[in-house]
Amino acid sequence: MRQSNYFVPTLREVPSDAEIKSHQLLLRAGYIRQNASGVYSYLPLGFTVLRKIEEVIREEMDRAGAQELLMPAIQPAELWKETGRWELYGPELMRLKDRHAREFALGATHEELITSLVRSEINSYKKMPALLYQIQTKYRDEKRPRFGLLRGREFVMKDAYSFDTCEEGGDAVYKQMVKTYHNIFNRFQLKFTPVVADSGAIGGEDTHEFMAISDVGEDTIAYSTESDYAANVEMAAVTQTYIKSNEELKELRTLDKHDYNPTDESQVITPTFFEVNDKHYMILTRQDHKVNGIKVKNYFEAEDAQAVTAEDIAMRLNIPIDEFNPFQSEIETYADHAVQAVVNGMICFETGDCYEHVNPERDFNITRYADFRMIQEGDPSPDGRGEIRFAKGIEIGQVFKLGTRYSETMEATFLDENGKSKPIIMGCYGIGVSRTLAAVVEQHHDENGIVWPVSLAPFLVHLITINPKNVGQKELSEKLYSIFQDEKLDVLYDDRSERAGVKFSDSDLIGIPIRIIVGNKAKEEIVEVKIRKTGESFDVPINSLIEFIRQQLKQLA
Repeated sequence: MRQSNYFVPTLREVPSDAEIKSHQLLLRAGYIRQNASGVYSYLPLGFTVLRKIEEVIREEMDRAGAQELLMPAIQPAELWKETGRWELYGPELMRLKDRHAREFALGATHEELITSLVRSEINSYKKMPALLYQIQTKYRDEKRPRFGLLRGREFVMKDAYSFDTCEEGGDAVYKQMVKTYHNIFNRFQLKFTPVVADSGAIGGEDTHEFMAISDVGEDTIAYSTESDYAANVEMAAVTQTYIKSNEELKELRTLDKHDYNPTDESQVITPTFFEVNDKHYMILTRQDHKVNGIKVKNYFEAEDAQAVTAEDIAMRLNIPIDEFNPFQSEIETYADHAVQAVVNGMICFETGDCYEHVNPERDFNITRYADFRMIQEGDPSPDGRGEIRFAKGIEIGQVFKLGTRYSETMEATFLDENGKSKPIIMGCYGIGVSRTLAAVVEQHHDENGIVWPVSLAPFLVHLITINPKNVGQKELSEKLYSIFQDEKLDVLYDDRSERAGVKFSDSDLIGIPIRIIVGNKAKEEIVEVKIRKTGESFDVPINSLIEFIRQQLKQLA
C-alpha cells in the first residue's frame, strides 16, 4: 500500500480527552476516530488489526471444534423477558420499538437468542455436544464510557455457546475453552492471567475472567506471592482466622456522637443494609474491612444485592426513622467472621446513634457468620500458599459454566437415551475483540508510539524513501515495493514528499515491526533495516534482504 494514497491521518498532539496510552496512540496514529461518546470508527489501520485479531480467534476456535454463525443484533424483548433479564439487565440494555410498538433490544449479549435457536433445532442427545460462536458488534449503554476502546457503548465481541447432555461434557468444553483462550492470548503476546470471577448478569455457576495485566485496568486482581492462585478481588475468599481476647464484657452504653472517637478500627463494627430478593438484611463488618456486595449476593444465591439506607429499613418495618433500633430482632443480621472476635467494640449507625462496649453475640441477634468482606493485601492466600498482593488488569475474555440457567427458564430440552426430557447443559465463552486491541497497545508501546507484535501488525514492513526526488532512491524503492508484494510481505510504502523526520516520526507512531530505509546507499543497493521493538539497525544488501526480513520476523514472533 502506498502511503501517499492511504487514509492514515496521524496527529502530532495528544487529544485532550484521551486519558490512557492506548486511547492516545490509537487516535494519534490514525487507527480510530471517535464519532460519539463510546462510539468509534476503525480507520484502515485499525480495521486491519481488528481483522487480524478476529483471524487468530477464528483459527483457534475452529481448531477447538467450534462452528461459526451470525445472529442478529436486534433481539425481540420477549426472549429477554423469558429469562427475567429484561428488567434485571437495567439501563445498560439499549431498548427500542419498531413502527408497530413491538419492543426490541440491541444485543448486549446473546444467551437468550442462541437458546431460542437451539431449543428449536436440537432436541436429541444425538445432536450434542455442539459449540457455536460468532464475532459481532455488541451494544451497551454505558453510564460513563471511558478509556477509548476499553469501555464503549459499541464494541466487537466473540461470543461462543456450548450445549451438552451432562455436566461432565460441559466441564470438558469449559476446560477446552480455557486452553483455547491461552492459545489466543499467547499469540497476541499478551501478559495475562485467568482469575476466578463473578458471573454478574450472565448468571451461571463457575466463571473465570482473562485479565491482561495493566496499570490502567479497571479490575483488581488478588494473587498469591507463592502460587498461581488469582481471582478478581471481589471473588477472593478470605480464610484468615481471628483470635478473640479474654477481656471481660462491659455493659453496652450509648455515646454522644461528639464522644465517638475510635482509635482502633479493628474494634469498630460497621453496619451495612442490603436489599436482596425483596428482603432486607444487616451485614456487619469491621471498620478496617470493606463489605463485599458480590459476596453478599452470592451468599443469598441472588441475582443482585443492593445497599440501602436505614430509612429504607425503617419504611420496610413501618416505623418512624427516629424509632429505628438496629439491635432489634426484626432485622435479620449476618456478620463477617472477623466481627466475631470483637470484644467491647464500638458502632455508630447512620441515624446518629452511637454505642460503645458492643459485643456482637450478646447485643445482636446474628443469624450466621460468613465471609462478607473484601480481601486485602497481606491476607493469607485462599489456597494456603503465600500472601495476597494486588495488580490491575483489563478484562479481555471470560468463560462461564451456565448450567441450566437459560435452558430451564426457556425450556430448551432434549430427549436422552431413555427418551426422558432433560434441560440442556450450557456454557458461554466471550472475548472482547476491540478491548483486546486496546490491551495489546497498553502492553506494547514506548515513548514514540505503538510496537505491534508480528501477529497483529497492520503491515510487516514499512518501506521509507528518504528523498523521493532522488532518482536512485526512487527507483530502488519502487523495485523493493514490487519485490515485497511478490513475496507476500505486507508492506506500507511511504512515498510521500515529506521530510525524513516526519516520516520516521509517523513510522514510530504507527508501530510496524520492520522499517526499510532507502537513503544514501541506494546506488550500492544497500538499505538500512531498523527493528521497531529493539531499535537495532542493520545495513543489508537487497540481494539478501528478503531472507534477513523473514529471519527477523521469526525472531519477533
